[in-house]
Amino acid sequence: MGWLERFFRKDSMGVPESGHDAAAAMAEAAAAVERCDHAAALAIWGPLAHAGFSRAQNNIGACFAEGYGVDRDPALALRWLTLSAEGSDPVGQRNLAALHFKGDGVEQNDDEALRLYRLAAEQGDAPAQDMLSWMLLEGGRVTDRAEALRWAQAAAKSGIATSMTRLGMMHHDALGVERDATLASQWWQRGMAAGDPDSEAMLGAATLLGQGVPQDAGRALALLLAAEAKGSLLAAPFIKAARVAAAPAEAGS
Repeated sequence: MGWLERFFRKDSMGVPESGHDAAAAMAEAAAAVERCDHAAALAIWGPLAHAGFSRAQNNIGACFAEGYGVDRDPALALRWLTLSAEGSDPVGQRNLAALHFKGDGVEQNDDEALRLYRLAAEQGDAPAQDMLSWMLLEGGRVTDRAEALRWAQAAAKSGIATSMTRLGMMHHDALGVERDATLASQWWQRGMAAGDPDSEAMLGAATLLGQGVPQDAGRALALLLAAEAKGSLLAAPFIKAARVAAAPAEAGS
């Protein structure tokens, strides 16, 4: 998840409705970020953060976490993101969760990361919903699958491609749902359209095997090669078989 993902939103999260000047300042800071002038943005966020505006606190914490406009400082990142999270900013909660998940500036703690991701997810933060779904599913507990499914569905509805891919996997592998190869392929088609190469790889594998979509070795190979070129590690195990399956069609063309 990109630390600066929400910097470009010209909203007034953490700014009271009456704080029109503060909202305008947040918009000015967002414009500075768009120009890659993080120092100017930090100069605007500083007074707002000290005044208790939680989104400004998050943005400063994110800059210290990544070294944007300042030297990277995990301790200061933790301090500012904690203030933001305590102020109930969902992006601050999500970014603080990431520190706990990675053990960056704080002791690694999956339970605390889950708690914070859940707080952000419950406020509608789609990247947090996606990460919470992933952590619940990767935890391997059957009892967590229903919640993992629910959050993946919520994130997918907001356009998060990785959650679309995960939903395809869950329907393919019957994780918390009945196995449905057709629905799995539909989710992978949506994930591919949304830009996730892992969805493209899994759709290629499904097309090679004829699971949920018509079997077509040539199309499968094209999908798998495209997914691999875009960085998916899921494509490689199927490429050799796709080449072999597509060879007779290529020879006859």
